[in-house]
Amino acid sequence: MTEELKNSPIEDFDWEAYEKGETRGEKSREELTKTYDESLNTVKDKDVIEGTIIALNKREAVVNIGYKSDGIIPISEFRYNPDIKVGDTVEVFIENQEDKKGQLILSHRKARASRSWERVNQALANDEVIKGYIKCRTKGGMIVDVFGIEAFLPGSQIDVKPIRDYDVFVGKTMEFKVVKINEEFKNVVVSHKALIEAELEQQKRDIISKLEKGQVLEGTVKNITSYGVFIDLGGVDGLIHITDLSWGRVSHPEEVVSLDQKLNVVILDFDNEKKRIALGLKQLQPHPWDALDPNLKVGDKVKGKVVVMADYGAFIEIAPGVEGLIHVSEMSWSQHLRSAQDFMKVGDEVEAVILTLDRAERKMSLGIKQLKKDPWEDIEVRYPVGSKHTAKVRNFTNFGVFVEIEEGVDGLIHISDLSWTKKIKHPSEFTQIGADIDVQVLEIDKENRRLSLGHKQLEENPWDVFETIFTVGSVHEGTIVEMLEKGAVIALPYGVEGFATPKHLVKQDGTTAKVDEKLPFKVIEFNKENKRIILSHSRIFEDEAKAEKAAEQPKKAKRQAPKAEQATTTPIEKTTLGDIEALAALKEELSKGK
Repeated sequence: MTEELKNSPIEDFDWEAYEKGETRGEKSREELTKTYDESLNTVKDKDVIEGTIIALNKREAVVNIGYKSDGIIPISEFRYNPDIKVGDTVEVFIENQEDKKGQLILSHRKARASRSWERVNQALANDEVIKGYIKCRTKGGMIVDVFGIEAFLPGSQIDVKPIRDYDVFVGKTMEFKVVKINEEFKNVVVSHKALIEAELEQQKRDIISKLEKGQVLEGTVKNITSYGVFIDLGGVDGLIHITDLSWGRVSHPEEVVSLDQKLNVVILDFDNEKKRIALGLKQLQPHPWDALDPNLKVGDKVKGKVVVMADYGAFIEIAPGVEGLIHVSEMSWSQHLRSAQDFMKVGDEVEAVILTLDRAERKMSLGIKQLKKDPWEDIEVRYPVGSKHTAKVRNFTNFGVFVEIEEGVDGLIHISDLSWTKKIKHPSEFTQIGADIDVQVLEIDKENRRLSLGHKQLEENPWDVFETIFTVGSVHEGTIVEMLEKGAVIALPYGVEGFATPKHLVKQDGTTAKVDEKLPFKVIEFNKENKRIILSHSRIFEDEAKAEKAAEQPKKAKRQAPKAEQATTTPIEKTTLGDIEALAALKEELSKGK
């Protein structure tokens, strides 16, 4: 239409009718209103229809549904779709055709919800990619708005990489796939990881097909665990085991690498089927043993740090990746068993002497006792036979006590050399482990690095005196201190003990003596060499009876003498018999006395 036609008046316009309020031409106002109403969409409350966004601002969207007025929808209902723009078609729910202000009230959220379950099930069935708005975090994952439904996004399904900060995803709109629906509990589970896994699998196959052992690649530290480091090689992951991080000892991979760090790695091995790639970091550096000082030799002193402890020894790192073992036997000149932890601990700085060095096998043994003089070199000078010392009890055996005079100088006190007088069954009755004990050197065994020691030798031998006191036939008061199967142990004066067999414990009334009874005992044997005193209680009254019997024999002989004069044959016979009886008694007495 030209500008002239636009501005030209309508020739047949009825101005009089217009001034009177009448409609143009033959049509009435009612007819025009009816025609206008028919041109608009017919809508009902609670209906879901489509509308077009005709205006947007920060708070709301204006939607035209072809009705006599436009509707207003809060912009928050479009959070799941930040790309919404003027001209987009959206579904709306008719909440009210006309409120008190004459405004059409619409809801996009309710429109989505009314069809949400139908759409979610359709998306699962057709494996569709849908959009969702991440509303907030929850335990184990995120809450996602999908078609107005709150779906669950597990943390493991956000990405193929481990997620360190979930909060960065809150408020984002992302694409998802529906992976599970529970109709009974109205639960929906979605995944973003599922969208990229298929693509990554193909990418992995392509990368692995081009890999070669020994190939050096650049990667990014993706995850750190206690056993190793996962490296992203650009679509495929490889693992550097903790033992392949450094030539030196590594307690935890965090000591060597950090998250998101870029570094070069070498491919050690890979498995096409399982898609596992073993990587190495230390292999890109020369082995520390190759750089070890070529002049280093056996006998040299080195310094290092204790990196590993075991009962049998300690590993000392003298340079990164170069370690030597100090066996526990090389920590002290002492020969009694001890643990390496008694001498050092992890982290200690120590000095040691190289004992063996094998560069081909990359092994080294060290010693620290060699830093001190061997105490057995001049043992005869420092601990001559007869010298007296104080030692510490280290251990017991049934036959004696092991003691240490100084570190590396051990000795044995035989159980028979503990006391002159006491009958000791086990050394623990005499002393205890850790206690100090005075000793005298009896013998030196330099070859076996052992001293024979004595404790009782520090005192004079009381058996020289006992020999004059406890003579055979002497009687002494004694107390029974212990009953044994073969007899009893009797405590005598001066701290000495004697022994009596069961038949020598019979009292005059026929009963047997018991423990703690105090009785007189006769010495029937004294052995100085074996330190043995044999006693008898019953011998006391037995000998008295024999003495009385022997005293009666002469009297009896006198009474029988007159009869002998009268009959010569008979007295001679009787006298002979009496002599024989007396001799027999005397012989028995002498025999028992011996």
